[in-house]
Amino acid sequence: MIWTMARNAACVLASVCVVTPASAYSAFDGDSPWMLGDWRGARTSLSDQGIDFTLGYVSESAWNAAGGYNHDRTARYSDQWTLGAAFDLERLFDIPNAEFQMTLTDRNGRDITRDRLVNPDSGALSSTQEVWGRGQTTRLTQLWYRQTYFDDALDIKLGRIPVGADFAAVDSQFQNLALGGGQPGNWAGGIWYNWPVSQWAARVRLNMTPQWYAQIGFFNENPSNLDVRNALDLKHSGTTGTLIPAEIGWTPQFFAQELPGKYALGGYYSTADADRADGDGTTGRRFGVYFVAQQQLTARNDDPHRGLTATVQGAYNDQRTSTIDRYLSAALSYVGPFDARPRDEVGVGIGWVHVNDDVSDARRQSNIEQGYTYDDAAYLPAQGSEYNTEVYYGVSVNRWLKLQPNLQYIVHPGGLGEVDDAVVGGLRVQATL
Repeated sequence: MIWTMARNAACVLASVCVVTPASAYSAFDGDSPWMLGDWRGARTSLSDQGIDFTLGYVSESAWNAAGGYNHDRTARYSDQWTLGAAFDLERLFDIPNAEFQMTLTDRNGRDITRDRLVNPDSGALSSTQEVWGRGQTTRLTQLWYRQTYFDDALDIKLGRIPVGADFAAVDSQFQNLALGGGQPGNWAGGIWYNWPVSQWAARVRLNMTPQWYAQIGFFNENPSNLDVRNALDLKHSGTTGTLIPAEIGWTPQFFAQELPGKYALGGYYSTADADRADGDGTTGRRFGVYFVAQQQLTARNDDPHRGLTATVQGAYNDQRTSTIDRYLSAALSYVGPFDARPRDEVGVGIGWVHVNDDVSDARRQSNIEQGYTYDDAAYLPAQGSEYNTEVYYGVSVNRWLKLQPNLQYIVHPGGLGEVDDAVVGGLRVQATL
């Protein structure tokens, strides 16, 4: 069925491209929402018929200005290209309340956090370049079919889905990984895969009222999904179990400006066998809980698209099986701080990541038994807490280009007090093509 719909959609695309109306936006027009313009009107025509394209680019550069494990100063660059297409199947094929999404991503570059900031024997906790993770390769990130029933009260999604696209999702423009969305996937990454990695999955959501929802997902656990050799492979062996996330949420709108908010409480359970975090055999199953709270607090000049937004997130992972057991962050962002720059954005945030005390204690005990000190090559670093802070200012050059310089300060990189606190200068570039 999926391939039949894709073939029919390709026919629609070909027919539209033969005759297209004059475009309102040419390439590189600052008023256009796309850098490449409206394709002589084809883009709008396709959208009217039910086909919307996503062409995007984001890069994140970082320079270790001070501190860190390696004091040699250098810069690292990473980026991501995104190519996607969304099909409104009701407009295209008269399938009521249905849509189909396909997205490819391509990541490239290196991460200054791992190259300079952390002790390589301990490894990194967060990253100063969130777009770097999960391998530098082309991936099939989304391939799903979505259907709603009963006036959107029941919402079902099937296919290849990143867990963080639906669970613990929150809007964020921060470059530091600890301040973005889908946080459980950063600290339980062996089973919970965020963008750009997808898993075969089913997600069922019940919209009980316009503001209250509950959802549950069933995601195939297969560590080989992380292998770059399987990045475009839809079928490969290696299934270990099922990840089951569940979430209940409230999405209110406050005041006359209807300022949006999101409050969600969730958890996950994995049916796969799990090793003990301290390395002492195998035990039970993995589980964890999380929350997200994001609320726009003000509207500048009664414009709901401008104003102050606060975000708080937290997660707790089962201490028996998780290397990282606790996480907490808080952030503020303000869109349109100046009347002359209504689309600019400024933000500040701090995130705390804590390594399981059982893991740290086991490493300390091993070092004592072996007589190792920190300067010995065989020493096992005992990690504790890492604090990530970031302040940024996003300059909206035009509707399709945004430049966002940022400054980050990392306390105890990699969770090691022996490593100097680090100062990192960054630049995020985001373009809608």
